Amino acid sequence: MSFRAVRRAVTLGLVLIYCLMRAIVSRLSGPDTIERRAAWNHESTQTALKLLGVRMKVTGTPPSRGLVVANHLSYLEILVFGAAFKCALVSKTEVSRWPLFGTLARAGGTLFIDRSSRASAESVTEQIAERLKGTVPVLFFPEGTSTDGSKLLMFHSRLFTPAAEAGIPVTAAAVRYVPDDGSPEETLCWYGNQPFLPHVWRTLGGPNFTAEVEFGEPQIYPDRRTAARATHDEIEAMRSGQQVSESAEQLLASSS
Repeated sequence: MSFRAVRRAVTLGLVLIYCLMRAIVSRLSGPDTIERRAAWNHESTQTALKLLGVRMKVTGTPPSRGLVVANHLSYLEILVFGAAFKCALVSKTEVSRWPLFGTLARAGGTLFIDRSSRASAESVTEQIAERLKGTVPVLFFPEGTSTDGSKLLMFHSRLFTPAAEAGIPVTAAAVRYVPDDGSPEETLCWYGNQPFLPHVWRTLGGPNFTAEVEFGEPQIYPDRRTAARATHDEIEAMRSGQQVSESAEQLLASSS
């Protein structure tokens, strides 16, 4: 049994208890708003990552409003994006039942979507539209699933609809993980049919790593499909360390 994994698991459990107690106190002392939940989540995830020894490197300017879309590699993004900026996430329904991460997600105001249900997708789209009227950005993962990071999957466009129809800016964000021991990013990715808890245990017992988040510039798009294609190309370019591709630039120009 890895001592590092045990130590980090105990630390994570204690941090979660502390953060949830703060959440209860916060709700008793004032209105339960999405702004207060996002602030709580931001402070809580920053604390959790610091105590777990995860370093953050953020480039670009985190948006203060609008829609944010990102590539998806792992459950770690619940902590990483929460720590990077104040936001509300959209996650699959299963996340709400996960130990630790699900509790944090629910308390932080996450919207949960059943991707196999058209009714759920329509309901969450309406909820996103309401959230976008406020000052807390909404973040979702348009690939619809997590991957090993080797390739960016096609983006599903439905949840782009509220931003495109209301003329609200969309910001692309790319996340990558850099283990200290030089091992490939894939070792931190949770994808396919990997069991959840065994992967969490391996991650807790693994080397320290840096979570790198890069934000693009907010853009307004004429329709959801243009938004999906342009942000896909932008994130793909950021992941590869290149400039926005020519096709993405053309899409951005057509949306202005």
